[in-house]
Amino acid sequence: MRIVIQRVRHAGVSIGGQIFSQINQGLLILLGIENTDNQEDIDWLVKKVVALRIFDDDQGVMNRSVADIDGEVLVVSQFTLMASYKKGNRPGYTRAAPPDISVPLYEAFVKTLGQSLGKPVATGRFGADMQVDLLNDGPVTICMDTRNKE
Repeated sequence: MRIVIQRVRHAGVSIGGQIFSQINQGLLILLGIENTDNQEDIDWLVKKVVALRIFDDDQGVMNRSVADIDGEVLVVSQFTLMASYKKGNRPGYTRAAPPDISVPLYEAFVKTLGQSLGKPVATGRFGADMQVDLLNDGPVTICMDTRNKE
């Protein structure tokens, strides 16, 4: 499982020209799922995301988490995070899990994250052609991969 976390002032998802969901200050998380991912990957990522100290404290030091600031979270599925670009110039997506695997894991990630935060998590629509609008704050962008726990 791979995620790209962006600290945002605001973010939103539009589908077909209509706003589908939006958040104020918090995190936009792009989520990629592969065939071998499971609940253990979800639990590890959620624990990291909720405690990740990337928001400024009163001294301007990144020392507060999204939970500390009562921030909002938007999770968008993005199979292209699983792109393989080793051979040729057209990325391959064979590592990306098919919908019968990825949809339940995506939903479980959103549910587990919401439970950990104690509030609903905004989402995109799985498999839809979405337009994501955001104002990256900092910018602060962090990548995490459950296969490479740095």
